[in-house]
Amino acid sequence: MRALTVTPGTPGSLQVAELPDPEPRAGELLVEGLAVGVCGTDREIVRAEYGWAPPGHDRLVLGHESLGRVRTAPEGSGFSTGDLVVGVVRRPDPVPCGACARGEFDNCRNGRYTERGIKEIDGYAAELWCVEADYAVTLDPRLEHVGVLMEPTTVVAKAWEQVWRVGERAWYEPERALVTGAGPIGLLAAMIGVQRGLDVHVLDLVTDGPKPRLVEQLGATYHHRGVDEVAGELQPDVVVEATGVGRLVFSAMRNTASFGVVCLTGVSPAGRKIQVDAAGVNREMVLENDVVVGSVNANLRHYRQAAEALARADLDWLGGLITRRVPLESFADAFEARPDDVKVAITLDGGR
Repeated sequence: MRALTVTPGTPGSLQVAELPDPEPRAGELLVEGLAVGVCGTDREIVRAEYGWAPPGHDRLVLGHESLGRVRTAPEGSGFSTGDLVVGVVRRPDPVPCGACARGEFDNCRNGRYTERGIKEIDGYAAELWCVEADYAVTLDPRLEHVGVLMEPTTVVAKAWEQVWRVGERAWYEPERALVTGAGPIGLLAAMIGVQRGLDVHVLDLVTDGPKPRLVEQLGATYHHRGVDEVAGELQPDVVVEATGVGRLVFSAMRNTASFGVVCLTGVSPAGRKIQVDAAGVNREMVLENDVVVGSVNANLRHYRQAAEALARADLDWLGGLITRRVPLESFADAFEARPDDVKVAITLDGGR
């Protein structure tokens, strides 16, 4: 079989390699790969900034945003040949910590978790892959052409779950949400916000291309003015921050309604300094009972929430998020950013 592999820590090592077909172990599904999504984490691994190969190996099979079709499944697993599935990214640490022992491995306390296509386990960018039945989730068959959006949707499903858990520490009935950033995470966060019945606003820099149109088609409102101006006018009850830009983070924190919840999903680059009125931020957060929470990764509960959210979504709208599909043999094109890119997917089945 063919697989997209990289030597972590070695720039320029991305290549398609011929590997032996995998043999499923007890309790595993054998899956035909359909597609993988490309995200910032994948690009960091390719740039040798991140990533770990499996123990005893030099190369890592890339790909954590999976989509595949079951070829074989163990009897009694709940899966059948032909099922559309995705594989969960993270695995609990072997100790395990208290969170991992209770299925909350997205909140691993000791950092000894592993991740498919990222940290010490081969990923899903292969024509065939195996996955434990306990770490696979089925998708509605109608999602065959957009199901590669499942993993990023799990990230925002968790973010919204965390927002609600924080908000429900007291009476909670939010009305307005601001999403900063109109990439895949931001747009999918906006989608779930709309599904929850909120008045959703999305802020991004661009004035043309697919992003404003996608926001409008969602029934949300698109903004491209400064964050202080937009957030100051809106006074959102919820902010989902999906850029990781430090200035936006602190502007969002200072411009929520009372009892506001800010959920940070974007990862900021280290080493960049900004001037912040820390005392002012502290004063507003304390006096208004505001909360800022970080959210990353997802557990099985979030995968199921994401599958439900995608099944309720408009298929044409979801299809508009995937702005390019690149065949495996042209993998390099998938890592070259283009101005109108939202989500780029690599097809593993010849584009069928």
